[in-house]
Amino acid sequence: MRVSRRTFVKGSAAAVGGLALSQYLNGFELLKPRGAQAAPAVAEDWFPSACWIGKQDCGLLARRINGRVVKLEGHPDDPRNRGRLCPKGQAQIMALYDYNRAKTPLIRTNEKGIAGKWRPASWDEALALAGEKIKEARARNPELVAWQKGRSKAGSFYDEAFVKAAGALKLHHGAFCSDAGYRAGEYTVGPSGVLHPDFRHTKYVLAWGWNITNSGGNKLCWITYPRELIMAKERGMKVVAIDPRLRGAGPFADEWLPIRPGTDLALALALANALVGEDRIDREFLKKYTNAPFLVKDDGFFLRIDGKEQVWDAASGSAKPFDAAGIDPALEGEFTVGEAKVKTAFQVFREHLAQYTPEWAAGVCGVPAEKIRKVARELGENAAIGQTIVVDGVELPYRPVAIHAYHVSQQELGFQAVRAMILLMMLLGAVEAVGGQRVDFTWKPHENFEKLDQAKVKDPPYNIYLKDSKFYPINSNNSSVAARVMLEPEKYGVTTIPEVLIIHMTNPLLAFGDQEALIKAYKKFKFVVAIDTWLSETADYFADVVLPAAAMEKYEGPIGLATGYEDGKALRLPLMEPLFQSKGEIDIYLDLCEKAGILYGKDGYLDQLNKALKLKDEYKLDANTRPAVRDIFDRWAKSEGFAEGIRYFEEKGVKVSQVPASKRYGLAASPPFSGKRLRLYGESLLRLQEEMKGKKVEQIYWQDYTPLPVWRKPTMDLSGPEYDLYLISFKKIEYKQSRAHVPLLIELAPEQYVEINPQAAGARGIKDGEEVYVESHNAVTGETRRVRVKARYVEGIRPDTVGLSHHYGLWTNPWAKDRGPTPNTLFFSTAGYVTNTADQSFHVKVRVYK
Repeated sequence: MRVSRRTFVKGSAAAVGGLALSQYLNGFELLKPRGAQAAPAVAEDWFPSACWIGKQDCGLLARRINGRVVKLEGHPDDPRNRGRLCPKGQAQIMALYDYNRAKTPLIRTNEKGIAGKWRPASWDEALALAGEKIKEARARNPELVAWQKGRSKAGSFYDEAFVKAAGALKLHHGAFCSDAGYRAGEYTVGPSGVLHPDFRHTKYVLAWGWNITNSGGNKLCWITYPRELIMAKERGMKVVAIDPRLRGAGPFADEWLPIRPGTDLALALALANALVGEDRIDREFLKKYTNAPFLVKDDGFFLRIDGKEQVWDAASGSAKPFDAAGIDPALEGEFTVGEAKVKTAFQVFREHLAQYTPEWAAGVCGVPAEKIRKVARELGENAAIGQTIVVDGVELPYRPVAIHAYHVSQQELGFQAVRAMILLMMLLGAVEAVGGQRVDFTWKPHENFEKLDQAKVKDPPYNIYLKDSKFYPINSNNSSVAARVMLEPEKYGVTTIPEVLIIHMTNPLLAFGDQEALIKAYKKFKFVVAIDTWLSETADYFADVVLPAAAMEKYEGPIGLATGYEDGKALRLPLMEPLFQSKGEIDIYLDLCEKAGILYGKDGYLDQLNKALKLKDEYKLDANTRPAVRDIFDRWAKSEGFAEGIRYFEEKGVKVSQVPASKRYGLAASPPFSGKRLRLYGESLLRLQEEMKGKKVEQIYWQDYTPLPVWRKPTMDLSGPEYDLYLISFKKIEYKQSRAHVPLLIELAPEQYVEINPQAAGARGIKDGEEVYVESHNAVTGETRRVRVKARYVEGIRPDTVGLSHHYGLWTNPWAKDRGPTPNTLFFSTAGYVTNTADQSFHVKVRVYK
């Protein structure tokens, strides 16, 4: 049977033309699972699993004929996708059957740093070689082994159990995603996440760099937020898009504020200025739930007596411990306590905001002052300060205004920009209120709320991502920074450089910033193992061994189903036997640990799995006996209370539960916010700044460690006048986490182009579709880089801004090669482009010319 593309991706924008699925299935003998027996003439079933290609692991049902997957549909019971799959979810069947997959273990036969030449190897040979290299390095120092995180779809098995069993140094990817925002959320409020609205109750949303219909947003991939957005719009919710590009906002935004790139902090401060100036603030919230009433001395630190922060009690006219019973803390004012002159933290904030007027911000952000005042006024009017609402029988504060922000946090001032956004919502009392600002799907304070507040600047030696260092004491673990450190370890006080690198389902040369630094640094690794479904560009240049991972045909999880309103559990189950000679990653790690001598015994991989999966005693794995992967998940399911064990998921796919208001909102917790005070004033940031100064680190590292967000001109603006355009990168939903080489998705976005406003293009004599150079400039080092790409006229972008999609630049997969460059060639990871939390900025000044 030939299947048209319209049938294949039913209901998606890709539903055009025709393509024979048979081109993937005609050569069935090549794809026949190992050990498969002759099938009946027709044997059809539907089997549950989870989407593999996207971020949020949507539940799915696979139609199988004679044991082979022929169609994917959304699982109707999964609260995240409710029976739907996006075009990526539908098209991942092409990834499953892609004959360009890594089919067998590979061993390099030529030098590294150039395109690889390979010979096929048996699993035993490849694993023995990799295991021996890991064992030898660990015998000298476990931190000589590094593990590079990418698409980690089973964190308990990979991030936790393997890394701990190996004692390896873990390298992350979040510093290229949204981790500056995560650190801001953890430090300021508590939960781990960036920002999203309580959509089912929100009336007014600032879509701040959120690509509305063309990206996921905080913690999710795609389907869930657009569905919530549509329902909220039908209820009358207003959306203001704040972005240099109009993006996918289209008719879903009521207003567009085309902000100048990198100035989001300035706009947030100006909005706060307008709210405070018009007295549109929730005083009770600030007094009861934040550190706004805490008394601040002239040196910027809190007044403490007997180690306890003090507030000014209006009733007694004296300083009292902030948690003393029966007090009425002053929110504003200046007081004298003994010999000390003190002000409330809110008073300090108010005075700090005075300089950031909307008129000032207009010149910085390129957004008219009257627009800024209008948005501030609408925020105040819609915040419904003082109102309550009953949810699940509980009366709670109702503040239906919020911000949705995620990847926008990856800019030079990202940490403080997101802090300023949270402070804006704090002024309105909207943080963790019904209809208000969410950071995570439930009220669940992260350990970093305390850890970041108590962070210390240590003396060297440091590890390669500079943990606890004088450079980045709050640290998101940036792999491009690690690359820079590997090139100049003495400069950064680093004495140990890993020798063995395990790259798990990531492609740093294309996915991370500063491609040039990564290429130079990866040459220093003595041995590299790549675990991947395809031969990535990073593996092509640097892997010694490639271990082929299965695609959808494997076990992974456990998977959470949180939406903010529902929660649940699911598993990724193998839809069929692994194709070619691939294996599921968990099987690969069991094999690798056995060869490396870290599978068995106390603190071995199996022992660490018992801890990571939180298995109850009766279901714990025998730490000295290798289990089957299905048995591990069966034990986990029974430990979680599923009497049928894994059979529950094999038959039903998902387990869903409702999230009550008492667990959803911080204000509904008992006590509210679990008794924690939200950090309007970040005193510990000032302490860290002083510690950094004491270690004689340059100003470029410590300047943004300030207790309140402080605007300064971004480093990129120091580039010369010939670099007169801002380059931003953006994600395409067609490719976000899809590896950009699924043929059907390539048809939706077949090539890279630089988006340029026709006004800017005309001034340069550039025609639509003409090839141009985009040349970036490092304002600190003077270095320049350039790529060649086609120009595309886009009216929905600022005339002083150009945009390149984050994807493209691949060369190993025939489907994806020769489709244009990656913008990551143009970004830098030097100081000034990576700031206080070690997070990567995806902004740089460029010139564009024919």
